[in-house]
Amino acid sequence: MATLSETEAVKIRVRIAGLETEHRDLDAVINHLEVTGFGDKFALQRLKKRKLHLKDEIDQLGMMLVPDIPA
Repeated sequence: MATLSETEAVKIRVRIAGLETEHRDLDAVINHLEVTGFGDKFALQRLKKRKLHLKDEIDQLGMMLVPDIPA
């Protein structure tokens, strides 16, 4: 994989920051719904899947920032 330019790396870091914010917000919403009992099972399931998807995307983007190490 080619080395990222500084501009590309900054764009990835900004995207990661946005995804992490959304991930934290979803976590707070999920916790609130679970504690208060207002969330139905299917709504919570959708929110948890979205949260997992965000975590996966954060991890994938983070790996793009790690330089390749020759074997």
